[in-house]
Order: sequence, then structure tokens, then C-alpha cells
Amino acid sequence: MRIPLTFGDGYSTTAEAVTFDGLADGREHLALVLGEPGAVPLVRLHSECLTGDVFGSARCDCGPQLREAVERIAETGGVLLYLRQEGRDIGLYNKLDAYALQDLGMDTYQANTALGLPEDGRDYTAAAQMLAALGLPEIDLLTNNPDKPRQLRALGVRVRSTVPTGVHATPNNLRYLRAKAEHTGHTIRLIG
Repeated sequence: MRIPLTFGDGYSTTAEAVTFDGLADGREHLALVLGEPGAVPLVRLHSECLTGDVFGSARCDCGPQLREAVERIAETGGVLLYLRQEGRDIGLYNKLDAYALQDLGMDTYQANTALGLPEDGRDYTAAAQMLAALGLPEIDLLTNNPDKPRQLRALGVRVRSTVPTGVHATPNNLRYLRAKAEHTGHTIRLIG
């Protein structure tokens, strides 16, 4: 199924939506095939972020990363895997509770653990299954998160290279980005 995509800044493209059945986690994830994927396509694993992707929350960089990924993948050809893993897989309501703790001074990881949840509960087994179903055993991965290529490689996906995303820093998300860089080694270069 072809889906026309249009972003708030006017950028538009068309994607082929691919759905899956029988994935390891039983969830409804979606693959968007953009452009003409080559032998080693550019792939982004994007975890769902209702607040950032849909409502444009400035607390994170998810919305801008999603927009950037769609454009970059459409240019080179590849796939965006939209994974139903809200809030590093803690769920929407827990994520909103974590926001309240962040307002009290905790970083995003401290807030998750204060709620008795994992810092990052995402498992990329379903993503590896999706890539296999799409016939993509080798990819270039668009990410700043070192856990994504590590997990995919452990699951048998050949990650030829890791391609960093841009840094979408604002005064509202600087603490969040700094925590990602310092706590989990995201390859984000922050000034100041």
C-alpha cells in the first residue's frame, strides 16, 4: 500500500507501507519503504513517540529525528521501521509519569528506574524479523544509539555501517540529549 507523507515543514514523499504478522513481541509494527532501496539499504529503527512524533513535544528529539530519517532514507532508498515501543518500551502513561519526575530534576533514565521500570526496555528481535521478512540481511543503520547495532548484530543482521543522525538540540531537550550521550553512549555532539 502506498502512503503519501507530508510533514509540518512542507516536506512530502511517498512510502510503501508493509505490515507484519507473527512477530516475536506480537505487536503491530510498520515498515515504510522509501525511495529505491539498493543492495545495502539505509534503515532507521524508530521507536514510537506519541508526544514527539505526533504532538511535536520539544522535550525530546524524536519528531525531528523521524522527519530527518524519512528524508534521508527517501533520498538514498531504504526502510524506516516504526516500532511500537513508546517511551523506551515503558508505555505512554509511564512515560508521562516519568516526565513528572524529570520536572523534579531526574534525567530520563533515573525517572524510569524510579518508577520501577528498566532504563531502556527495548528489544529489537521484531525489527530483525522484519528485516529478514523484507529480504534485507545487510543494512546501513541510521542511529546515534550504540545499542541498536549491537542488538541487531546479535540477532544475525549484518550492520555494514552506522550512520549518525543529526543533533536536534533545543533549550527544552538539552538535558535529555545530554543524558543520552553521557549515560548510554549515544553519539551526540553537544556544544556547551
